[in-house]
Amino acid sequence: MSGGGGYPIVLELRDRPVVIVGGGQVALRKALGLLASGATNVRVVSPRFHPHMPAQVQRIAQEYRAEHLAGAMLVFAATDSPQVNEAVVRDARAIGALVCRADADEQDSGDFATPAMFRDGALLVTVSTCGSPALAAMVRDRLQAAIDPQWARLADALRVLRPQIRASIPAALRPRLFRELCSEAAMQALSSGGVEALRAWLWRRFAELSGSPADAAAVPPSVHSSQQDSPPPEERSNA
Repeated sequence: MSGGGGYPIVLELRDRPVVIVGGGQVALRKALGLLASGATNVRVVSPRFHPHMPAQVQRIAQEYRAEHLAGAMLVFAATDSPQVNEAVVRDARAIGALVCRADADEQDSGDFATPAMFRDGALLVTVSTCGSPALAAMVRDRLQAAIDPQWARLADALRVLRPQIRASIPAALRPRLFRELCSEAAMQALSSGGVEALRAWLWRRFAELSGSPADAAAVPPSVHSSQQDSPPPEERSNA
């Protein structure tokens, strides 16, 4: 990667082809991280595989060849051979795929690096130091120790409530309501009674902001959906 520091993004990987070349411990970590992030089309190419390689990945028990990258969006070069990793980087770039090289101390480390991260439900925190994985891991661990567990509960609740707000609340009021949902009062409501209590608190707050009667019966049906409903897919924007 260049000295500019890189551009951080969170990718939606469902149904996107991802290829890992290598079958050892590093490849295992990559596979587990991809599956935890929602990837559903992960191909692992190696003559041998780590005994804990997850069953959800497609295994190709062969020596690496360029055609193994066909259709890939992301590629990970994770073998213990610098020559093979170099070939993977070259072949991935030839087909326009982004590639990450595990032996990043080599001259060409690829197009992207995976940051140190921790995940708690819908809450994802990542740390990059542009070249020092040990420092990134230390910063991550200290941040993790400082994070209030209630924030993760709120992030999970917002996955349920955001689509209902977008469907039921006028656009002009949504930004303020989303900010209100990140307030101490909102977290207290969530702590006292879960998503249903937070939903009731939200609608009362909307009534105050809009001048409407604070009548829970007036909440549109979409906002009355059961807490047992499956949460919808996470918004791609932080707005």
